[in-house]
Amino acid sequence: MTAYAIAHLRPTDGPVDDEVLNYIERIQATMTPYGARFLVHGSEVEVVEGVWPGGLVVVAFPGIEEARAWYASPAYQEILPLRTRHLVGDVVIVPGVGPEYDATATAAAMRNARDRAAGQGERGGS
Repeated sequence: MTAYAIAHLRPTDGPVDDEVLNYIERIQATMTPYGARFLVHGSEVEVVEGVWPGGLVVVAFPGIEEARAWYASPAYQEILPLRTRHLVGDVVIVPGVGPEYDATATAAAMRNARDRAAGQGERGGS
């Protein structure tokens, strides 16, 4: 199942540092061995709710293990400080959902779990 590495990178004052450009030039080579590809890379976002300063990066991997292995790889860890010294951001790795995914089934499971927990709380307080 496809997994994603998602980064929310915040803007900094001033021009882009050479180290950040070096990071961008080198990142693809760290991803290729893990079957990864950019879906979104540094694009400005259109904010329709809330506040979102900065850009977004989304990288797709064949699976969660490949995403974890890429992030932990010596090749990526070597270039990571080139970005982190100059850009503030949050990065997450998350598994995707398959084509059969149905949000209504997720809502039903969440409702059932909530209702069971509420029922246990009522019995525990009697």
